[in-house]
Amino acid sequence: MKIEWNRKYTTISVYSFIVISLSIIFAGLIKEANKIIEVFSILSTTLQPFVIGFVIAYLLNFILVFLEKKLITDEKIKNKKTKRAISLVITYLIGGFTLYLFMLFVFPQLIESIMGLANDIPKFIENATIMINEISSTINVEKQYLDLALNQWKQFIDMAANLISNLLPMIGSFLTGIASSVWNIVIGIIVSIYMLIEKEKFIGLGKKVIYALLSKNSADMLVNLGRRSNKTFGDFLSGKIIDSAIIGVLTFVVLTVFKMPYTLLVSVIIGITNIIPFFGPFIGAIPAFVIIMFVSPVKALVFLVIIFVIQQIDGNIIGPKILGDSIGISAFWILFSILVAGKILGLVGMIIGVPLFAIAYSVIKDIVESKLKEKGLPTETNDYM
Repeated sequence: MKIEWNRKYTTISVYSFIVISLSIIFAGLIKEANKIIEVFSILSTTLQPFVIGFVIAYLLNFILVFLEKKLITDEKIKNKKTKRAISLVITYLIGGFTLYLFMLFVFPQLIESIMGLANDIPKFIENATIMINEISSTINVEKQYLDLALNQWKQFIDMAANLISNLLPMIGSFLTGIASSVWNIVIGIIVSIYMLIEKEKFIGLGKKVIYALLSKNSADMLVNLGRRSNKTFGDFLSGKIIDSAIIGVLTFVVLTVFKMPYTLLVSVIIGITNIIPFFGPFIGAIPAFVIIMFVSPVKALVFLVIIFVIQQIDGNIIGPKILGDSIGISAFWILFSILVAGKILGLVGMIIGVPLFAIAYSVIKDIVESKLKEKGLPTETNDYM
């Protein structure tokens, strides 16, 4: 007897079977969530040295490439292994010497500034409260408005005091985390050396696997995406680190000339937060302004003017010279990417959100333009305005 299949009901049955199967799998995953989290935790702990090694290798690769292209060229040393070995030694010496200088000169003064600030907070609050009471006594202000102002001031002081008081525990926990991961860091440094020695081989192996698993067109697209991502991230991160270092040093020099309090602490805050595009200057200026305001409100206002001038110099002169047009997206999309990535990934998202979005934007742009070309339509946005 021949069975006559109803195509409509067969399709419904297949989809129903898939949905039921996926639901069972999903329910099983939820039931075993703790075990899955435990497995991922063990896996992340095991791979931590390799993650650290990759990060170190990626950051130091900028120095290695500069040395091999600009200083230790093929004309000077023709043997590639010797050239790589000399470049690696100089690269790690530069990295180690920079870290040594930071730990020797900057870090102790940074801790001293934070401890001094934390100890001086009660005196600052007392002086500020006395000043507000004196001002309120000389000005005829209704009691309800005065109480509201004093309440807002108390909330602001509590928030600022908590922020500054938590700096030392945060640094302590950070150092404790580093100390507990010393062995992983040591292994990570060794891993980074091997990665930089044979980086071309690792890239070649990756391409080999991609071309073995995918069709040639798909593999070409994926390799091109990887190359584009590396260039975008490389240009952005290296440029931002150099730019932020210059801004940090420039801020330190200017604040020293104006005899601002906690000069080193404020300069480090400004330099670090400057890595974040668009919002970085504001994120750094707010806590720095609060710190200086505890000592002198007048100097705090002068500080705002100084930061405004420095950021104008950075935005119009230093930044464009170093970064150029490495991102290739408008200010609106930069703002959009920072807000979205920051919401999802926090501080890390605010730093890497812009290059991530730039990569996605370029891929979507290429797909849209290729589709337009197939239809014989113009690809420039101006033609559709």
